[in-house]
Amino acid sequence: MDVSFRQLRYLIDLSNAGSFRKAALRRGVTQPSLSAQINALENSVGAQLVERSASGVVFTPVGRKFLEAAIGIVDRVDALSSIAQQGPLSGVLKLGVKATLGPYILPPVVKKLHAEFPDLRLFITEGAPLDVENGLSTGVHDLILAQFPIKNFDFAWTRLFREPLFLAVAADDPLASQSHFSPKDLKGRDVLTLSPRYHLHDQVVQLCEQHGANLLRDYEGTSLDALRQMVGMGLGVTLLPALYVESEVQRSQSDVVALPQKKMSVYRSIGLAWRKSAQKSEAHDAIIQTMRKVVKKRASIILEER
Repeated sequence: MDVSFRQLRYLIDLSNAGSFRKAALRRGVTQPSLSAQINALENSVGAQLVERSASGVVFTPVGRKFLEAAIGIVDRVDALSSIAQQGPLSGVLKLGVKATLGPYILPPVVKKLHAEFPDLRLFITEGAPLDVENGLSTGVHDLILAQFPIKNFDFAWTRLFREPLFLAVAADDPLASQSHFSPKDLKGRDVLTLSPRYHLHDQVVQLCEQHGANLLRDYEGTSLDALRQMVGMGLGVTLLPALYVESEVQRSQSDVVALPQKKMSVYRSIGLAWRKSAQKSEAHDAIIQTMRKVVKKRASIILEER
């Protein structure tokens, strides 16, 4: 059956106008042209859709059913056109983010995005880094906020900021009285870390090997909160990201003290990644610029423009 979208529109116009002459005027075509299209439509479907008379048109029983279906099709196509016309700064983007980062950076980002781009929505899902990266590969996420480097050549990315790591010690630890720490302070210390599912684990393992610390593999944390609690109980020391420290340690009465570095040599690099096949859009740029504006206000964060 060879039916065109134009023919469906002409049929709806004919129903609304009640005559070929009025329908042609509304559509801005000649009456013979509109009539020819309706005839072609009837020939394609193999049935009479309208009864013609001097006083106007009457839809046949088949014509009424066909008209109802035509209205549904046209409405759906119009809805698709409306979505396309809304532009790139509207709709929903699915953002994946690691659980050790999202809660401490995204609330002000989402608030600012909503204020500046009210038609753009972020659907946010937290997870372990490897799960988040796999979600981007499989289309679960449109983009991800993650720690670099990312070893997937199918991803495009941009770096956003470097976040220093703080040394967290119990409040009664001898190091707690210091104003800063350096990696050499880890020598001989018991060090706690997250499980190998997190990038932070690899960083801590490397530091322990370089500076003679003892990594407590039997006490790997499942979250940053768990690490902080174990440090507070005197099980060891750990390294915590600056955004978490500002949110959960420095703003509360805690049995844990977080020491900044004398010189920033230990940090995690954070960026936004998306599939190369999806290409970079105005929405990506809006999110990137908004995140940079938010983290720029954090004294401990260093922006990256690559």
